[in-house]
Amino acid sequence: MKIEVAKTAGFCYGVNRAVGLVEQAIADGKSTVTFGPIAHNRHLVHHFEELGVKEISRLDEIPEGATVVIRSHGIPRATYEALEQKNVEIIDATCPSVKRIHSLVAKAEEQGRQPVIIGTPTHPEIVAIAGWCRHPLVFANAEELENWLNSSPENKNLPITMVSQTTSTQFLWDSCKKIVKKVCTNREIFDTICRATENRQKEAAELAANCDAMIVVGDRNSSNTGRLAHICSEHCVRVDLIDCADELEPAVYQNCTTVGITAGASTPAWIIKEVNETMSEITNVDAVAEESFEALLENSIKTLNTGDKVFGTVTSIGSTEVQVDLGTKHAGYIPYDEVSADPNVKPEDILKPGDEIEVFVVRVNDQEGTVQLSRKKLEGMKVWDDVEKAFEEKTPVEGVITEENKGGLVANVKGVRVFIPASQTGVAKGGDLSELKGQTLKMKITEFNRARRRVVGSIRALSGEARKAAIEKIWSEIEVGKKYTGTVKSLTSYGAFVDIGGVDGMVHISELSWGRIKTPDEVVKVGDTIEVFVLKADPEKKKISLGYKTPEMNPWNQFCEKYSVGDVATVKIVKIVDFGAFAEILPGVDGLIHISQVADHRVEKVADVLSEGQEVDVKITDVDNERKRISLSIRKLLEPSAPAEAEPEEEEAPIEEAAPAEEAPVEEAAPVEEAPAEETAE
Repeated sequence: MKIEVAKTAGFCYGVNRAVGLVEQAIADGKSTVTFGPIAHNRHLVHHFEELGVKEISRLDEIPEGATVVIRSHGIPRATYEALEQKNVEIIDATCPSVKRIHSLVAKAEEQGRQPVIIGTPTHPEIVAIAGWCRHPLVFANAEELENWLNSSPENKNLPITMVSQTTSTQFLWDSCKKIVKKVCTNREIFDTICRATENRQKEAAELAANCDAMIVVGDRNSSNTGRLAHICSEHCVRVDLIDCADELEPAVYQNCTTVGITAGASTPAWIIKEVNETMSEITNVDAVAEESFEALLENSIKTLNTGDKVFGTVTSIGSTEVQVDLGTKHAGYIPYDEVSADPNVKPEDILKPGDEIEVFVVRVNDQEGTVQLSRKKLEGMKVWDDVEKAFEEKTPVEGVITEENKGGLVANVKGVRVFIPASQTGVAKGGDLSELKGQTLKMKITEFNRARRRVVGSIRALSGEARKAAIEKIWSEIEVGKKYTGTVKSLTSYGAFVDIGGVDGMVHISELSWGRIKTPDEVVKVGDTIEVFVLKADPEKKKISLGYKTPEMNPWNQFCEKYSVGDVATVKIVKIVDFGAFAEILPGVDGLIHISQVADHRVEKVADVLSEGQEVDVKITDVDNERKRISLSIRKLLEPSAPAEAEPEEEEAPIEEAAPAEEAPVEEAAPVEEAPAEETAE
């Protein structure tokens, strides 16, 4: 005879977690009671009674100051709130999958929706779920649901939120979904069947189909155990539901070739093992088959140790924990805050059911208990390895500046805390370190001590190396006329210093503008990004003279490209003198309207006809490119068809007699002045 044991037989994640919490409370020396049986298995309940754990069913039964463990099925909200008012410690062992359903129905009712619950109305889990909303509707099967929907047209139009008992069969749930999708126009459907339950039922069906007999182990009051027996009976002729090994009848299996064993979610591993051992004894199981099963069982209930690194498969993502199948009888779970070192990451964004992941074992409850796991700690260990490698190989790392303290800054490098002394931040002494907070910067690790968890970094060291490399590159490639994009670093009375990528060059004030300016800040400001070109470079003295104004920027060239003699332009009167008026044609380019050309008649004073700031149309009558002088006329526009009246030459004020400040020509660029060596920054 061959005996096969289902891999999914025994404790589910929720029961394992609840059992582990009770065991932990006992280990901590707490006076512990459970609100209702911790799980549907009398052997498990009796086991805890022997350890001093009392089962209570009413609030008035709770001893003063006791620790109350809420069973895995959960309790109604009113009971929970009443419990909070008592002088007791509450340990909520409600299965995370069930807890999620509590939230779904409560939220649905808050939104004005009708909670519809599919499950056995008297089952503790359903009673608890229904207790988290005021007006729940509970249906035991698809027929009841359909009858209610057809009882009134209004029911079909209600906004419905439908959930299921976690241990329901997939067939029942699919039947209910089909009905609701067909007739309800406003529906929300949440598939809340526990995946562990679904997997257990699926494996039981497959095993039963290939066996002559099936043994289902579990408490007869357990809903999921009863469903397992029902599912097995659909695929196998002989199915026996037993509470423990004492109920086995040897004679009925004598003619069987293969016997399968599965167990409900509340069945402890030791009972499954006893059943197997008893079957081996009464049926004379072949030694090889028995050894194979023992190996399978030992592997499935092997003990994990704190600090182990193990692989597991994500089975579901609850509201507070991620459930992980480790391939053992231990139910693994990862608290949300142990999923990732990044607090902004949501578990569902990086994990999904079916993912195989490596995790770190944080805490183990050896006897049918839970295993608390951490993905963050494992990632942290790998990150420490990466940081140590960067320290040894002197390679840069990237981190986010998270805080400022008296000594400097603190950076987060993939979860590792790195201290950066103020002197290594790259900020000048007395500068504001807080400006770097929140920035992502590169740095070098200068000190690493894993045992003390001390890591020191330097931004300055890395920026210094980068600056040195940039300086060498610039001096190796620099040539007169080469263009650079630079940043204005500082201003002086005689010019501006511009960083062109690690090296500072100086733009003399005469090279900043074609027009006359008094100070450099009329053209540029500190921090401006500007295009410059090399006028002169001295590698020995480490001096670079830069130019900013280009021929294209020359106002005179712009005027010549836009206007010619005979063109009409709108100009602005900028200054009135005895012999005429100066008018701005373009910024930086003025022309002269002689007194004889301001009107179509003789005028004694220009101010009688024109005023400063006035805009007028003029005709360009002459352009002297050599002297950069422009003659303008209003009169030519006023009498376009009449010949111009000749004015006595002695009455015209020669342009050369005008004071330099009154002339229209664009100022010639002043010769470049050398900045004192000590003021030239590299």
